[in-house]
Amino acid sequence: MDKLYLIIFYIFQFFVKNIPDFLMNPVLDFIAWLIYVFDKKHRKIIKINLDFAYGKSMEEKEKERIMKKCYKNLVYFLADFIENQGITKEKLAKKITFENEEVLKNALKNSEKVILITAHYGNWELIALSMGAFFGNITGVGRALESKYLNTILIKNREQFNIQMLEKNGAMKGMIKALKDQRILGLLVDQNTAEKEGVIVDFFGEKARQSHSTAILSRKFGAVIIPVFITTDDYKNYKITFYDKIIPVKSEDIDKDILELTQKQSDAMEKAIRNKPDEWFWFHKKWKNQYEEIYK
Repeated sequence: MDKLYLIIFYIFQFFVKNIPDFLMNPVLDFIAWLIYVFDKKHRKIIKINLDFAYGKSMEEKEKERIMKKCYKNLVYFLADFIENQGITKEKLAKKITFENEEVLKNALKNSEKVILITAHYGNWELIALSMGAFFGNITGVGRALESKYLNTILIKNREQFNIQMLEKNGAMKGMIKALKDQRILGLLVDQNTAEKEGVIVDFFGEKARQSHSTAILSRKFGAVIIPVFITTDDYKNYKITFYDKIIPVKSEDIDKDILELTQKQSDAMEKAIRNKPDEWFWFHKKWKNQYEEIYK
């Protein structure tokens, strides 16, 4: 199965690198439509998540549009991932614009320890590349893919521009070292997590378990947490927006501090998603830890 994934990847890579520009979008749109039609499993998860998050406040027609857009986002995301293999800083600059970048620049200027948080939202892989290319040394944390062949390709792509990647399992030691070395630390914090790896926060008005590792590190080392999200309207030009930094809190109540910091991160994610819900990766079972029954 591992080699099959690799073959599929190389076939897709061949198309992306060789088909004429005027055929690119129609081909990608067709692939997205095809996956949408046959992938009943994840289509169902997306619909459950949208119903749970928005209920009747969102029209069914809009939910259907977002469902289809999720598949389109995924296919275009993979195509851009291939195009970014070995990308130069100059080419990267042509497709990226920054908004509120002063938030990060000022933190770095003041020698603050910085933790960037984002979600599986928009073309999130471009955030790390852009941070490494234009803002200095960054250490990212990610889960390894099941396919060792594809994981090797993924890591190679992610480690451009002096980006250091840590495997999620057992990453705490490396994250601590990154902060001590004044490297920017970047994490995706939107997915459901295990009981011992997170705390319960409010997300879209419902309970969800979210990783609290960033809150623990922020409190311990006085690191500011800066939410950052990426959006696009055409899959060619991308805008990376920095939100107001979350200041570390440190009282005598450790649990309260960690919960407060984690909730603020959850609020920032929800705000970004509500601004443009069709950019979020609705495929994963975000509320499984607290509401497992909705996915049955």
